[in-house]
Amino acid sequence: MPKIGVLVGREWSWPPAFIDEVDGRDAGVIAEYAQLGGTRMAEPCPYAVIVDRISHEVPYYRSHLKNAVLQGARVINNPFMWTADDKFLGASLVTQLGVASPKTVALPNKEYVAGIVHGESLRNLVFPLPWQDHIDYLEGFPVVLKDAHGGGWKNVSVVHSFEELWRAYDESGLLTMVLQEYIRWDDYLRCMCLGQTDVLIRRYDPERREYLPADDLPPTLHKRILDDSLTIVRAFDYDMNTIEWAIRGGIPFAIDFMNPAPDMDINSTGLEYHRWCVERMAELCISLAKEPRPQLHDLRWNQFFGGRPAR
Repeated sequence: MPKIGVLVGREWSWPPAFIDEVDGRDAGVIAEYAQLGGTRMAEPCPYAVIVDRISHEVPYYRSHLKNAVLQGARVINNPFMWTADDKFLGASLVTQLGVASPKTVALPNKEYVAGIVHGESLRNLVFPLPWQDHIDYLEGFPVVLKDAHGGGWKNVSVVHSFEELWRAYDESGLLTMVLQEYIRWDDYLRCMCLGQTDVLIRRYDPERREYLPADDLPPTLHKRILDDSLTIVRAFDYDMNTIEWAIRGGIPFAIDFMNPAPDMDINSTGLEYHRWCVERMAELCISLAKEPRPQLHDLRWNQFFGGRPAR
């Protein structure tokens, strides 16, 4: 019987609800919490599908998941893309895909690991940084300074002057930061995207972290958000993701769109939204377990295996 493994952290509501939903459907597939105790090289993976909710915080899990893909499992989300992504890559990619996004600048780190000698190791960096040029490119203050690899609204500052910018930048330490144009929005939305096919659009209050109805969106705006959301998740090969849209002058700007372990907690989303996530993810994972579509086929290594997983 095909199995679905779930890798989790501290969240308590979505994982057990998902496992109960899969098992309760009697679809010939079972779900369980994955158990790991060290992974041997080229070790076969016992799961047809693994849902990853925590490898961004547990590096060993990410290594295990890459091997699982190599052995023919389907990992949600793709661990190779998740490892490669960052907010600057995302901004560049979606812009080339024709999706509106705030102007973004990647900044050199404020601090470096031991062994980096500023006068010798960083000879390619311009100093001082051309701060005024960057601010002009971003249409002036305010601007947003954020961690290029962060999430959950951590290490994000809206700054209104050079003094505020430099203070926040000086506190960034070893983090790689991006500067981003501040979008003065008329409306704000957050979409849950599952399976690269299903999108649930809701208004969202980013200050109160609260979901609100979006039933009165103009049809043309609704369609554009739907189409652009699908463009993004298909480009990143993300089967679960949230995307936040800031609407300015009728144009949706993709503000935060790389959230491959999206919040599905019932206390954040409310019961209806939570159940939608539980049921859609169960449908997706059961389908992938019964009709495998291994990500290995998307990787160049596959041609050396004669088109077959190495197990």
